Amino acid sequence: MLTLTPTAAEAVQALVAGTEIDDETGGLRISPGEAIPERSALRLELVNQPEPTDNEIAAGGAHVFLEPTVAEILDDKVLDASVESGRVQFTLFERGTPESSQNGGPLA
Repeated sequence: MLTLTPTAAEAVQALVAGTEIDDETGGLRISPGEAIPERSALRLELVNQPEPTDNEIAAGGAHVFLEPTVAEILDDKVLDASVESGRVQFTLFERGTPESSQNGGPLA
């Protein structure tokens, strides 16, 4: 299952807090995006609640919802984030790579 670094969890919480999304039930939803050649595109959006078939990950007070096919693709990944000039950039890494432990390791 996808894991989040502490930085990613904080970023999701901050994004939700900056909107009218409900902190208790809302979060970041990841679903398939438009197809791009040679890559899997993902769509990220803030939502008030998951879709009925979504997989939910709760880490560090943050909620991330994964559309079922995306959940399979991201099963062995770590979601990290960086914040620069008020912009959040999310990055995915393979679990166990040096990049995935830069922020103290993933949250379980």
